[in-house]
Amino acid sequence: MATLPPDTLAASLARIFEGRMIDRASWFALTGGEPLFTEGDPADTLYLLRSGRLGVFRLEPDQPAHLLGVVKAGEPVGEMAMLAGTPHTASVVALRDSEILALPREAFFEAARTEPDLMVELSRLMIHRARERTAGASEPSVFGFVSARPRPIRAFVERIGAAIQAMGFTCQVIDQSALASASEWFSRVEGAHDYVLYVAEQDQPAWASLCARQVDRMFVVGSGLLAPPSNVPRRHGFGDGRRLTDLILLRDPRMHHPANTRVWLDALQPDRWFHCVEGVAADAERIARVVTGTAVGLVLSGGGARAYCHIGAVKALQDAGIPIDFTGGASMGAVVAAGPALGWDHERLDFEIRRAFVDSDPLSDLAVPIIAMSRARKVAGLLQRAYGDIDLADLSLPFFAVSSNLTSGRIEVHRTGLMRQAMRASIAIPGVLPPVVIDGQVLVDGAVLKNFPTSVMRQLNSGPIVGVDMSQTRGVDPQALENPPSWWKWVLSGAWKSGPPIVSILMRSATITTDTEMEQARADADVLVLPQISGSDIRDWKTYDGPVAAGHAAMTAALEALPCPVQRLRHRPTAGPRETGPEPTEA
Repeated sequence: MATLPPDTLAASLARIFEGRMIDRASWFALTGGEPLFTEGDPADTLYLLRSGRLGVFRLEPDQPAHLLGVVKAGEPVGEMAMLAGTPHTASVVALRDSEILALPREAFFEAARTEPDLMVELSRLMIHRARERTAGASEPSVFGFVSARPRPIRAFVERIGAAIQAMGFTCQVIDQSALASASEWFSRVEGAHDYVLYVAEQDQPAWASLCARQVDRMFVVGSGLLAPPSNVPRRHGFGDGRRLTDLILLRDPRMHHPANTRVWLDALQPDRWFHCVEGVAADAERIARVVTGTAVGLVLSGGGARAYCHIGAVKALQDAGIPIDFTGGASMGAVVAAGPALGWDHERLDFEIRRAFVDSDPLSDLAVPIIAMSRARKVAGLLQRAYGDIDLADLSLPFFAVSSNLTSGRIEVHRTGLMRQAMRASIAIPGVLPPVVIDGQVLVDGAVLKNFPTSVMRQLNSGPIVGVDMSQTRGVDPQALENPPSWWKWVLSGAWKSGPPIVSILMRSATITTDTEMEQARADADVLVLPQISGSDIRDWKTYDGPVAAGHAAMTAALEALPCPVQRLRHRPTAGPRETGPEPTEA
């Protein structure tokens, strides 16, 4: 048998299970997905995990199972309920092929009388696990890369492993040569490294199937130019509704833009998808950040014309060399966040926003307000010119835009579909622009229900989130409302191109966020940036340079105040167990 780690608890358990109680202990194996015990079962046995990994789940009626924590090789399981003499309060399932020793409750108490340190160490373990489950389940550390294309992917995975090591982590890449190894060998390798990457080529189905059972999370690696195979193994959660399979589509450097992504999404139904260029180090480094939980997600809120601040904030991130790995936003925040996702540099982003909003008076096609103040034909034309027929699934970076579904009363997260249509829905301020109807659902501005969608980003990215929030910026000129101009002065002055003052009221009313929701959204941001600007109305599309400069200054100040690089914010050491995420930095 493998030797347990030489700490007090492990040594005591080894003496009990492998000493004079060896005749009363039993050994058995579980394959990935098999339950060890379920909530409510009698706790009459102490289990010791010899190899593999177990997941502890809480089951609630009409809800997906919730992962509370992870049990690793050398650790006991079921000890709390066994000591208390109560039924199990959670269900335990094998997350991968596992070997387990079991000792009856009476035999454990008999043997424990000769091990005075055992009860103390078990108490410490239970306290540690309680804290860990309060903070959340352990992050994944074992990943599988399964090929869905004829060309080998080993070199690509090796580059990811090298990038992980360059970050200061230990990493091991394992291939088919380990197929005949015992499960305890896998546990030793996983225990000796921060991250383990299993790689399976397309012609290795047996090894690929084992990888799918062995890993915490899996990447299917394919090519957008090929049709997806029908027999690709996938990794699923265990009754908790999680999809633990992601997709990576590799393309030739001569192919400048991703394509055919929807075909793969329809076939595999992955949780997330990524586009990488063959042989490009920056893309391998991006996947390495995703694996290690250091990928940076950028979330931008709505805010009308004042959301020009986001452009300066993005420029400050690029100036500081901070990678942007995921992007998303609501309303005008989504419009700006789309730039990095499309691969635009600052100059291109600046040009497109100026052309679409500063130079064009997007709300100037006023209409008789039967549905809205504007026909939105001009806005639709501008979006068509900027995005054409691009599908959101084919963007260079993972991206989402949020709209509000008036049919269901819930937020709509757009990750696939025509980009111009999703963006049009996300900026459809009620009363100002007509709603958008997609698949029979009536959609309006995302800021109505979720102006700062950090919670959506957290579902996609376990790494740090940089958020720029304009929710606190009111942006309505009280003088314009107290002393509105006469109709003829309003027309002669050209102010009609921005819409009447009622547009400001409608825009602001539609995007007011409750204090509770704002606090929750901001708590999800590891770097929270709150640009301060004055002197411009929420519909003042001509005032551009001032907000851009304010956004740049606010982001620069926030980055300078950080105790470590952005990528390391969720990995930085603390004095003791941290039960909540890192405190956000504001500027």
